[in-house]
Parts: sequence; C-alpha cells; structure tokens
Amino acid sequence: MRAFALPLAALAFGLAACQTPAPSTPPAPSPEQAATGVTPNTFRMPTGTGCSGEVERFQAVMDNDLATGHTTKGVHTRVSAEISTARSTCAAGNEGGAISQIRATKARFGYPG
Repeated sequence: MRAFALPLAALAFGLAACQTPAPSTPPAPSPEQAATGVTPNTFRMPTGTGCSGEVERFQAVMDNDLATGHTTKGVHTRVSAEISTARSTCAAGNEGGAISQIRATKARFGYPG
C-alpha cells in the first residue's frame, strides 16, 4: 500500500497545479440573477428526444451558465462551437455521432455525462 502513496501524492500535486484560475472575469449577471445567484425560475429546459434534444439541452445549460456568471464568455464560445458541430452531425442523420460529440464536450469541460 505504501508503494502507491508517493505516486498518488505526485499525481494529486500535478493535478492541483493545473487548477489555475482563468485570467478573465465572468460576465456580470443580470440584476435578477445577481440578487439570487441562481438560475431564474423562468428557465425552462428544452424538450425533445434524440440528438436534437441533447444538443438543445446542453446549449441551454451553457447559455444559463454564462448568464449566471458560472462560466466565462470564452468557454461559452468554445463549447457553443462544439455544440454547433454536434448539431450539424445530428441534422445529417448521425444520431450516435452527435450524442458522442456532446458527451465528449461535456467531459472535456467538466459537465456531467
């Protein structure tokens, strides 16, 4: 067990070093959102099935995260570009490919599955 302690500690230290804050500041939330600090009660998750539903739901989450200050404009732009690619893949009839792209984007940016 002790043989694993040093490599695990080194891995933890290495991963911690990667957690530097972004230099840009998040956009200011609207006065309504700033007052509560949470998603407004008017937010509605898009409905739909298949890849088009997955694409639209993830875009709605990203738009909400930008509006509430939980992500930066730069991250929103990069994720939205990847969502757009998945949207095109879905429109071309490649359901599995589009859903795989959405899952990969979520994983890359730390969103749950």
